[in-house]
Amino acid sequence: MRTLLAAILILAIAIALMCVGIIVKGRFPETEVSKNENMRKLGIKCMHEQEKEMFGTERQRQRNKSCTGVYSDSCVGCGFYKN
Repeated sequence: MRTLLAAILILAIAIALMCVGIIVKGRFPETEVSKNENMRKLGIKCMHEQEKEMFGTERQRQRNKSCTGVYSDSCVGCGFYKN
């Protein structure tokens, strides 16, 4: 019984301390990668930003279509041919 009470007490203290951090700052910590300043400082980007950097926007892909060959299995990833 003492072990159960000790565990409940430790959990209650931990939760209270986490709440104090939120109350002092006045807001909940930002967990969205695209809005978190610390993650941006570390160079961490959200998936959508990384895809735009790697592949460009849809408009850029439409302008840069230069495939003039015949359809093959290697053309599946470029998006030129729609299945």
